[in-house]
Amino acid sequence: MNEWPEQPEGARPMRHVQRRAQGQQSPQYQQGYDQGQAYNPNFTQAQATGYDSGYSTGQVYGSPQGPGHGGPGGPAGPGAPGGRSTGPAPDWRKRIKIGSIVLVVGVLAWGVGTYAWASSQMRNEVDLSKVIERPAEGDCTTYLIVGSDSREGMTAEDKKKLHTGSAEGKRTDSMMILAACSSGNTMISLPRDSWVTIPNFVGSESGKAYPARGGSKLNAAYAMDGPELLVRTVEFNTGLRIDHYAEIGFAGFANIVDALGGVELNIEKGFKDKKSGADFQAGEQTLNGEQALAFVRTRYAFAESDLARTKNQQKFLSALANQAATPGTILNPFKLYPTLGAGLDTLIVDKDMSLWDLGQMFFAMKGISGGDGKSMNMPIAGSAPQGSLKWDMPKVKQLVEQIKNDQKVTVESNR
Repeated sequence: MNEWPEQPEGARPMRHVQRRAQGQQSPQYQQGYDQGQAYNPNFTQAQATGYDSGYSTGQVYGSPQGPGHGGPGGPAGPGAPGGRSTGPAPDWRKRIKIGSIVLVVGVLAWGVGTYAWASSQMRNEVDLSKVIERPAEGDCTTYLIVGSDSREGMTAEDKKKLHTGSAEGKRTDSMMILAACSSGNTMISLPRDSWVTIPNFVGSESGKAYPARGGSKLNAAYAMDGPELLVRTVEFNTGLRIDHYAEIGFAGFANIVDALGGVELNIEKGFKDKKSGADFQAGEQTLNGEQALAFVRTRYAFAESDLARTKNQQKFLSALANQAATPGTILNPFKLYPTLGAGLDTLIVDKDMSLWDLGQMFFAMKGISGGDGKSMNMPIAGSAPQGSLKWDMPKVKQLVEQIKNDQKVTVESNR
């Protein structure tokens, strides 16, 4: 049984019943109910009487009152009544500026670290100061780029895979002059069977003087006394001063190509060669290290073996430089470090050649592939003894003068 008395339907508060106990509300506070206003739990006695001690708004006693401070003169905080101050807005321009500085410093630190590491990997072994009777310097920067048949660091399995054979020592497999000029870059292949004079020289190791030797193939100079005598012979027979020397062997060449993920090349006509391992179809394709080495070494598949090979070497080196000297390689550490690591420890350069000079050489080669310059064989006049090739000396002299004076090269090769 429900013992609670029933409440009349629609009952209302009885206005005549008022409590006046301790802490009772003032008539002004009570009036809010009489006028039907909604209940406000934040409405305090202080608000009702107009007195604010500061405690009701969370302010420390004695803080100034007025607009923006929660007092009766204005809203409790910025923005809207009852809001609280959250401090000044963040300065995004300052944050972006600081972030940009941090990014630039980080990139510079990475660049300096990479440069220092790569420079330490270079093999500055060729001393051009030992070359005697040198021509005067010209207006262009000239590089003698040599591909040797060095098998340094290769295992028996590597030699078999790359079809290099196991010959001891090393010989020049390709030679070319790269002239980096403001008038345009020029790449000139020097057939290794070129019939030249090996001039008198001082042995790079022994210091002994040797007399001139007329009527020899160009690659014999390297076999006799290495890079220094090769530079001396090229300078003597052309009259062009060589500023820098760069040489790479079989293994380093193949490793660089593989580190780049292969090199894209358009082969105009397919060919095969059992000695080099070449087996190519015509068309666009990506060559790995093994295929690239076979491509630049093949000579017996062509009628004019040495001249045809030098053209393929120029074509491939330009494509290699074009792919290596790109932001996608230079700015990508996952490509840059493997590429540098694969090539620099097998790349032999002169003592004065810096990493910057090496980069300039690659960009000059890239410029040729992009149409900024030309590639050619040394002008040939005909055949010479021992199946060698005789240079067209009037054209050679004109070509050298144009390079030395930084003039646009107009000389054309005969073949």
